[in-house]
Amino acid sequence: MRTEGPGSSNVEDRRGQRVGGRGLIGGGIGALVLVVLGMFFGIDPRVILGLADTVQQMQAPAQAPAGKVGAPSDEMGRFVSVVLADTEQTWNTLFRQLGRDYQEPRLVLFTGATPTACGTGQTAMGPFYCPLDQRVYIDLAFYQQLRDRFRAPGDFAQAYVIAHEVGHHVQNQLGIMERMDAYRQRLSETQYNALSVRLELQADCFAGVWAHHANNRQLLEAGDVNEAMTAAAAIGDDTIQRRTQGRIVPDSFTHGTSDQRMRWFMTGMKAGQISACNTFEGA
Repeated sequence: MRTEGPGSSNVEDRRGQRVGGRGLIGGGIGALVLVVLGMFFGIDPRVILGLADTVQQMQAPAQAPAGKVGAPSDEMGRFVSVVLADTEQTWNTLFRQLGRDYQEPRLVLFTGATPTACGTGQTAMGPFYCPLDQRVYIDLAFYQQLRDRFRAPGDFAQAYVIAHEVGHHVQNQLGIMERMDAYRQRLSETQYNALSVRLELQADCFAGVWAHHANNRQLLEAGDVNEAMTAAAAIGDDTIQRRTQGRIVPDSFTHGTSDQRMRWFMTGMKAGQISACNTFEGA
């Protein structure tokens, strides 16, 4: 992927700052959550845990440390900021076509743990989006895990991770996450879990929408789409479960199968439009 363009100013660098406190994932439930979520990326803590409302009432989030805001100067930090800037260009354009303003998210780089409005974010959660503060959080150590553990190398695989999380922000801007919250009280756990999978697949589709426009801007290079497909296949729920526990349990899926993730990314990439990403009705 070509990354010669300017970086986004919406990057907050908290790397190297250590944070204490229990937060959303502290205590006994946190250990279980980290084991499970460590297998995946693209986590919305509210969707996965269904605890945000309770936690908000019981404890205030820890004070976030002050981080340097602006495009980082190191190689990986700059890469992230350039990808983020290109997603901003795509979504600003598409939202204008809808007659709406796109409120750009902030992307927070951190090391180990950091406070968020959804509780304490930790490296083991993988990259995630917090809808309560409209921020994407990522410890860049995840990219090594993506390469070594999931065997999904390449800069475009890394860009796909960012685009997926930004896809959750798009959902938040469009009111889709708010509608998901309304369903939580009306559906069984199994029904809601299936719906949350559709939410994740839509974020994959939105990542594909961005890739479509990035390709039109001639940012993609030979092999980039294959890198994204390799990543999507490697982190499908069925693939991960087969590798880690030797069997597949569809009721416990959080992000969809490898085939679904690849298919919805390509659906978004071919169409380049938000309207193509109705995963709630598609197969």
